[in-house]
Amino acid sequence: MTESALQHLLIKRFSLAAGTYVLVIGLVWVAILTQYCRVPVVTAVGTTCLVAASQGVLYWIFRSGLNQRFSDPSLTEFQVLLAVAWHTWLIANLEVARGTFMVVYVLILLFGVFHLPRLAFVRCALVVFVAFVGVNLWEAYRMALPDPGLATLQICAMLVVLLWLCMYASYVQTSRQRIRQRRYALQAHQDTLRGMMRQLEELVATDELTGLFNRRHFLRLASRELATLKPGVEHGLALIDLDHFKRINDMHGHAAGDQVLQAFAAVTQDCLRDGDVLARYGGEEFVLLMPEVDADRLVRCCEQLRRAFADADPQGLGAANLSLSVGMTLLVQGDDLDDALHRADQALYRAKREGRNRCAAAWDMANA
Repeated sequence: MTESALQHLLIKRFSLAAGTYVLVIGLVWVAILTQYCRVPVVTAVGTTCLVAASQGVLYWIFRSGLNQRFSDPSLTEFQVLLAVAWHTWLIANLEVARGTFMVVYVLILLFGVFHLPRLAFVRCALVVFVAFVGVNLWEAYRMALPDPGLATLQICAMLVVLLWLCMYASYVQTSRQRIRQRRYALQAHQDTLRGMMRQLEELVATDELTGLFNRRHFLRLASRELATLKPGVEHGLALIDLDHFKRINDMHGHAAGDQVLQAFAAVTQDCLRDGDVLARYGGEEFVLLMPEVDADRLVRCCEQLRRAFADADPQGLGAANLSLSVGMTLLVQGDDLDDALHRADQALYRAKREGRNRCAAAWDMANA
């Protein structure tokens, strides 16, 4: 969750608390008007204004972002203790209606069930109990407690409710911790699966021996490039065949042939651009796609590949005179990939027929 989204959520939680204040204040005025609360109207008006002012200050703190400077940006414990203080003042001014308003303590603590740490919640519950007992003891000390038996029953009931709330809050926190751990574990599994999927995609798209793209992946990439080709832009396409590869396999073994294929893949790294696509097309045949090139740039690149491969010396092979033949063509908008591959294959066939170790272009055949 982003910081702005979290701040918006905290403001919504504060609005819920402020709405609860409005409801309770309305209930208090009902108690005042029905003479169950022994507070003068002037005092009640002043206290209502102070409560509203305290909530206004809290709203300003949240809107200005000052709450982010605290270790708990939600200010949950502070809001709970502030509400307990206001409600204790109300309880102290009630007589027979005191039991009716005891339930508001529960509402206040419920505000922190899901957000307060276990010890903080117990601390708030202890403050509630001490405040409620303190009010009754003070009235008993002043001989102003109207019904000591009822007060004792209310204190015991309050103790039971607070103990239950503490146990429930502990259960909620434990459950949330377990859910959080499971979410982290699930996220770790998802990351592992994503990594495995990437590896599978690489395996599906890559030739295991040379590390180059395979034929299937190349055809998919080339089709996509051809579909997005713009007017006036040309792509270069070349089929590359390693000369006398079967003879190398027969004379030196298939392991030596694999080394030759790997040597070709290695020498291409310094000859191609980042956007060029080289793939193993099958056996000793490779295919090259060079986006946005002209005929001269394609010929220079293929000649560079041919010379680099001729200078390669696979370690321990002992084979000399490595060479390759290349058939080249250009792709334009509206071209068909199969037709382009056929043109490149025809040019490659001409390069081999003319003695191998050379590059032949399909456009030369067309001009002829």
